[in-house]
Amino acid sequence: MLKSEKKSLIRFLLIYLGSTMLLFSLASWIFYTSQKHHILDQQRDELKVHAEQLEQELRALHKSVSSKLFYPRDATVDSSIYDKNREYIFGSVSKKKLLSQQVYMNDENKLYYFTKIEPYYLGAAFLLVEKNLNKKPIYELQKNILLFLMGVGVIFTFLGLFLGKLFVAPMRESMEQMNHFIQDTTHELNTPISTILTNIEMLETFGKCEKSDELQRIEIASKTLSRIYDDLTYLNLNHNYHREIEDINLSKFLKERMLYFSMMAETKSLKIEVDIKDNVILKIDKNDLTRLIDNLISNAIKYNKLKGLLTVRLSSDSLTVEDTGVGIDKKDLNHIFQRFKRANKSEGGFGIGLDIVNQVVNSYEYSLYIDSERHKGTKVSIEWKK
Repeated sequence: MLKSEKKSLIRFLLIYLGSTMLLFSLASWIFYTSQKHHILDQQRDELKVHAEQLEQELRALHKSVSSKLFYPRDATVDSSIYDKNREYIFGSVSKKKLLSQQVYMNDENKLYYFTKIEPYYLGAAFLLVEKNLNKKPIYELQKNILLFLMGVGVIFTFLGLFLGKLFVAPMRESMEQMNHFIQDTTHELNTPISTILTNIEMLETFGKCEKSDELQRIEIASKTLSRIYDDLTYLNLNHNYHREIEDINLSKFLKERMLYFSMMAETKSLKIEVDIKDNVILKIDKNDLTRLIDNLISNAIKYNKLKGLLTVRLSSDSLTVEDTGVGIDKKDLNHIFQRFKRANKSEGGFGIGLDIVNQVVNSYEYSLYIDSERHKGTKVSIEWKK
């Protein structure tokens, strides 16, 4: 799957799953709140039943003729009685003041039921019953809702992936059509380009005619077409061809490519500054290196201004290509490596050069830095481990 397809699919999934999970989370929260209140109401009703039983026992105790009075106790609840002034009389609840007149009260761990006793039994005017809050049903409810949301998340993730693939299918089809077009075009371009370049070399070698400006223009145009052909071929075969990693004298190779592009630089009257350290060896596939160097230099020439400066520096662990051309806006720097993305449309091109550079850099785990300012120029640096 291409990067653009992945981006579209991820955005679709984020919106789809985000909105779906938000809706289900809201519904689950409403359900949880309702069920929690229902659980608490059940436990409060149980507490009320215990209070009624205690009240009956107090009534029976009040009518008792026995000289010994025993406060009624229940193993499942604690209780205490208070007088008319809400002062503690006796009970199994620790001595406390009634702070509220609510019938039902609760905190994080306990439930309370508060009721008035009429008529007064044993001088008691109020009865407070408390019970430990049974959190197990609440925990079970939370667990079931969490499992439900996880199940929904899994189901809708698979459904989202299916719908997302349908969503990006037209894009994939368009990209495949474009790739087929590029493949067919590059195949058709190969023969005429090779023929033109071969005949130009023969004319120059055997001296059948003087090297005129017209012939130079034809040679430059042919080399440009040849480089575009090589780039398009590289894009199509990048993931399929076998790379032959070898030790390449980058210093010598870079000088050869500078010579190759010298005629193109002359058409813009560029001043060239070269600082190339001798015998810099790099382990890399030669085709990858060609695409890397050619795209950096050709872009520096193409987007440079007339009579501008082209600087190429090579050290033992880095390569820098700098121009004084049109530059790139800051807002475009984060997207400049995307395929078919062109920050400047005035110079033409397909927008594949920096994408190829980025592919090569990532393949060999090099570091790529680009610094640019509009109308001042661009500096591209590549660093590798020694």
